[in-house]
Formats: sequence, C-alpha cells, structure tokens
Amino acid sequence: MSVEVGSKAPDFTLNDYNKQPVTLSEQYSARNVLLVFYPFAFSGTCTGELCQVRDELASYTDNNVQVIGVSVDTPFSLKAWAEQQGYQFPLLSDFWPHGDVAKLYGVFVEAAGLATRGTFLIDTTGTVRYAEVNAPGEARDQDAWKKAIAAL
Repeated sequence: MSVEVGSKAPDFTLNDYNKQPVTLSEQYSARNVLLVFYPFAFSGTCTGELCQVRDELASYTDNNVQVIGVSVDTPFSLKAWAEQQGYQFPLLSDFWPHGDVAKLYGVFVEAAGLATRGTFLIDTTGTVRYAEVNAPGEARDQDAWKKAIAAL
C-alpha cells in the first residue's frame, strides 16, 4: 500500500550522490517537495523522465518546489548519471538498507529489487498533496504533477 494523499509523509534521511545526508523534513520545512522514485539510473524511461524535469526545473523552483529523485542505485552511479545528464537537483541513494525508503512509501518491488515509479508532492507541513504510483515500464504523465503544484 502506497502513501496516500492527506497523510503525513514518512520522514527519512538518505545520502545524495555526494554522500551528503538529506532529510526529507528539513527539505519540506523550507519548501514543497516533489519526491520522485524511479527504478534505475541510466535506464531509458527514467532518463527521459528526469531529463524532462531537468529541462523544466525552473517551473518547479519558481513555484517553491524542491525536486528530489530517489532510487536504489549506489551514490557512485547516481553521481555519474547526474554529471552525464546535468541534473541540478538531489538524487538520493536508497541502496542500503536496500529499498527501505521505497518500502516506507509502498513503491518497492521486492521480486525485482527496485523502486517503481512513485511520485509524491509534499507540502511545507509534511502532508502528501499528490500521490501517483505507476507500474514498472509505465511512464509518468508530468502534467498531473504540475496541476497538483499549481493547486498548492
């Protein structure tokens, strides 16, 4: 069962690709957070989705939204991917304990050892305002996120 709209977002601390800890509650105390779980760095659909976020990042930051990506990849692979693609937002490693944060949000696929495409918009009180979970291989409709952000 994934985290539902109206519920309190489960707090966590994960390392980013520079091995610096990032705590969700510290992020949403300053601005809204769009939490984007994805299966793997360097995969086609994930790269396409996050490149669209990269290219439209101003539309998020202009609306007081911090985008944060989360996958079960190691910080090393996330850093290489971020550098290759020019991502200017945090990518967090849910590598170990493997998928623990994805499990908190109900988006971990145990049999495959990955996080599926879960998207959660969290407001500055820590309340989930938008939640969507897509099946593996199913790309997200980013217009739905933008409508939720506009409604904040």
